[in-house]
Amino acid sequence: MSLYKIINQKASLINEQPFKLEKDLQNFCENNLKEIFDLEFVKSEFCLNNFRIDTLAYDSQIKIFVVIEFKKDKSFSVIDQGYAYLSLMLNNKADFILEYNECCANNLKRNDVDWSQSRVIFISSSFTTYQKESINFKDLPIELWEVKKYDNDTIHFIQIKSTNAVESIKTISKSNNNIANVSKEIKIYTEDDHKSFASEEIKELYEKLKLMIFNIGENINIKPTKIYIGFIAKTNFSDISLLKGSIKIWLNISIGELEDPKKLARDMSKTGHHGNGDYEIQISNDDNIEYILSLIKQSYKKNS
Repeated sequence: MSLYKIINQKASLINEQPFKLEKDLQNFCENNLKEIFDLEFVKSEFCLNNFRIDTLAYDSQIKIFVVIEFKKDKSFSVIDQGYAYLSLMLNNKADFILEYNECCANNLKRNDVDWSQSRVIFISSSFTTYQKESINFKDLPIELWEVKKYDNDTIHFIQIKSTNAVESIKTISKSNNNIANVSKEIKIYTEDDHKSFASEEIKELYEKLKLMIFNIGENINIKPTKIYIGFIAKTNFSDISLLKGSIKIWLNISIGELEDPKKLARDMSKTGHHGNGDYEIQISNDDNIEYILSLIKQSYKKNS
């Protein structure tokens, strides 16, 4: 993708200026993990059992470890390496917990971590067509991100996503023990997983609400997790859970900052709850859907 700057109504090409060294890219990402991936930095060059993990990170929202690898080599297999790292993690949970506790302020226990949603992120200036095609599975706990750096001090992170993937990674697990063993514990959650709990009326209500949320802005993505479906701009601004007869909506706004004259949102700041933020709304019909969307918009503006 070419970028241009406008000077006197004329387009001037902004040239790409890649990171000279893989380590330079790694240092930049580690210094900006929160801003770019909404992750907590744990350890650089984490060594365990003859493996060296470039960057170990932690997602405090869904309580998972994330392995990040930086690559210039075009011949490596993202599937083989990704599952090797996941296998390492699942077989050495105590070591990952210990590393976190030694490097970070918080104190984790083994049961505090949701190991079933662990994932690996590969970051590179570019991936080959073969590498991009290799992630075309519907349940792959591996992400590819390309980074483009330009000479005007601009950096663009682009996630390479699978296209209309319908096949499961488990179909090739018979020939790869790492994939077979990891797949027993790790699961990729989808919207369909959440819809399976809901009645037909609630599914229709969710689809209507989702479309309205997407119309708020152009930079909105969804990320299903075990507990909820996250709606993300810069970070999660709303998390939604589908129940059989209703929908729960959490707004990522601190208590006292939401303008809610109808008082539809519940104060959850002192109550244990799923989702991000201090407010919860529960609906079973579309009677107040426009008003609820106005509350979601407030959270969007604060998190984008």
